Amino acid sequence: MSSQFVIRWLDDVKVIDLSQYIPGPFATRQLADLGANVIKIEPPSGDPMRRFMSDDEDGVSAVYRHINRGKRICFLDLKIEAGRETLERLLIDADVLLESYRPGVLQRLGFSRARLEQINPRLIHCALSGYGQTGPYHQRAGHDINYLASSGMLASTGTLEKPVANYPPLADHAGAMQASSAILAALYATKKSGKGVFIDISLFESSLSWNYLPVLSLSHGRAANILNGGAACYNVYQCSDGEFISLGALEPHFWQRFCDAVKQPQWVSRQQDELPQKSLMAELEKMFSSKAIAYWNQLLGNIDCCYEPVLEAANLTQHPQIRARQSLDRNGPTYPAKINDKKTPTKTDFTEVSVVEALHW
Repeated sequence: MSSQFVIRWLDDVKVIDLSQYIPGPFATRQLADLGANVIKIEPPSGDPMRRFMSDDEDGVSAVYRHINRGKRICFLDLKIEAGRETLERLLIDADVLLESYRPGVLQRLGFSRARLEQINPRLIHCALSGYGQTGPYHQRAGHDINYLASSGMLASTGTLEKPVANYPPLADHAGAMQASSAILAALYATKKSGKGVFIDISLFESSLSWNYLPVLSLSHGRAANILNGGAACYNVYQCSDGEFISLGALEPHFWQRFCDAVKQPQWVSRQQDELPQKSLMAELEKMFSSKAIAYWNQLLGNIDCCYEPVLEAANLTQHPQIRARQSLDRNGPTYPAKINDKKTPTKTDFTEVSVVEALHW
């Protein structure tokens, strides 16, 4: 493929990644996809994500491979002096340091903010943590489900009976996106000022920032508003064969077309019934449960009414849009950017390197 179709906008950027699991590695994966030279430093035992959820024949999780593709991996023991000295040498000419330690850990290892500024005054230091570097929760342990709970996100998501955790983890990916976008902005600012910056990213606050709809609309409660299961026109329904379909006919013209297609004209005027629309939803549930999903796909698949079947991950490769745009392959979802309608190629795996190789990269 011609080089004009390859995104390498960050090929002069060196990133040192000290993070583990999903948030930090996903953030630096986005930078690697854009051409950044990412060196991921793992403890001698490796990132625990290597053995998480699924294993390939070599014992390395496909999820780990996906979120660390395009990176060079080296192993350092930062608990010993030699490891810390090597990290310092790597940081001297680095542009970005991303770490996901609990606040205070990096300082105890000998890399306080003042020390990092001495090592590299132009360094962009992004600290990605659960609750941020300050405040009464800054040392509190947590995972995605806890950040969603404490940010109010979990209370609005799920069934009427109980909250349901988002999957894939929402706070992890929201924090990763916030980190990568902040780093990109900092690279621009540092290029102009010549000075490094410190970025404090919180997974909790990242999910909180996505929770503006319930906060600003005062629309509380699960299955109670138009976007979280309280409206008949915007909901998920089960078919007679146990499969599910999604209906997103928010606009009146989409709802009109749906009602016409299913021959239920009396539903048209009820789109604006008071929420939650339990009675109208029950009628749609009864209708959809009367036929298998193949029937509804044939009836509504080509009607412009915001209808889609709910696909399992195993069936995504057969989706015509995914196949046409080559958005998924054996290595997982591909990078979403396209140039001139060409798929943007990315490195599909990580490379393990020695410390010596990392120092000379």
